[in-house]
Amino acid sequence: MATEKTPVPKLDVEEYLTTALSATPQELHPFFIAFQDLHSRKLWHQLTTKLAEFFDHPLSRSYRVDVFDRFVRDFETKLNQLKLVEMGVKVSKEIDNPSTHLIFLKSLSERIPTDKAPDAHVLLLASLAHAKLLYGDIEGTRVDMDAAWAILDSLPAVESRVRAAYYKVAADYYKAKAEYAPYYRNSLLYLACIDLEDLEPEERLLRAHDLSLSAFLGDTIYNFGELLMHPILDTLNGTPHEWIKRLLFTFNEGNIGKFEALAPLFPREPILQENYPFLRQKICLMALIESVFKRSAYDRTMSFQTIAEETRLPLDEVEHLVMKALSLKLIKGSLDQVDQKAQITWVQPRVLSTEQIGQLAKRLAAWGEKLHKVEERIAPEVVNS
Repeated sequence: MATEKTPVPKLDVEEYLTTALSATPQELHPFFIAFQDLHSRKLWHQLTTKLAEFFDHPLSRSYRVDVFDRFVRDFETKLNQLKLVEMGVKVSKEIDNPSTHLIFLKSLSERIPTDKAPDAHVLLLASLAHAKLLYGDIEGTRVDMDAAWAILDSLPAVESRVRAAYYKVAADYYKAKAEYAPYYRNSLLYLACIDLEDLEPEERLLRAHDLSLSAFLGDTIYNFGELLMHPILDTLNGTPHEWIKRLLFTFNEGNIGKFEALAPLFPREPILQENYPFLRQKICLMALIESVFKRSAYDRTMSFQTIAEETRLPLDEVEHLVMKALSLKLIKGSLDQVDQKAQITWVQPRVLSTEQIGQLAKRLAAWGEKLHKVEERIAPEVVNS
């Protein structure tokens, strides 16, 4: 069924600007005078810049929708469509009524040519999805997200701010659905598209907090490297959540002793307390990875007894743990159930702590020493041959 397009209103720009001069605070008058001049001279780029300044001015808030509907619409096809959408999205946030808010964005989307301005259309779809999410329309959010991704995925290059809009709503969508792993991935992608300083301090703290919890609770997340290296984690320093940052590094090290020492703090985050059995299994898997990593490539046949000691698990639970690690592709190898041994041939790469780097340096030094001894032994034979 065809969608009926919103009719274009008849605009009298000169009359509107003249009226606006007498109906707005004096501090805004220079903007309207500039609008009259730039519009009459058809200087669309300069007019776009001046409009952006106007929409950023705190006193313009109650006039933004009116200016957009009764002035910008007159020449919107002459403007850069991405900048037009950015202005429209900012203006839409001044509309409190959910229905009117969505109608405003949908009307704008009808006027943006997808084929000529796909990036602008992605930004608009992401904004629509976010508005629907705020109003509780989860299904509608997903529909607009999928439509945005279909366009975004086909574009060879796109502005970071457009990608940021998509990844932000995707992360918020998965947060609303309590799907930790996709929230973790999309939230990190969002942060990669923005300057961290552009976020308000409260938002940075919330994002660092939520990312940390999703790292713990994501059933496919066993490599925290990207998060551990991200400056957003520093937001937790000096806050009541600082212990969560320590817990992240504890997981990365597979240190069960530190995990048990921090466990009494879990009631501060009820969701961690509720998922304690899962977190216990996760730290045991991380401990297994660490145990394998510490061994040389020639010393990775481990008895079930050794694994039990390294992971602090009962002996009869070791086989299940190793099978879990194999199924998650954290390690590669084979099990000998008769001799109760695990032959590990590969372990998942990950970011190392300072202590782990020190251990690796010692192993490399020992390996270098062995090579030196081999060189000393064969050097005379090479010389005499």
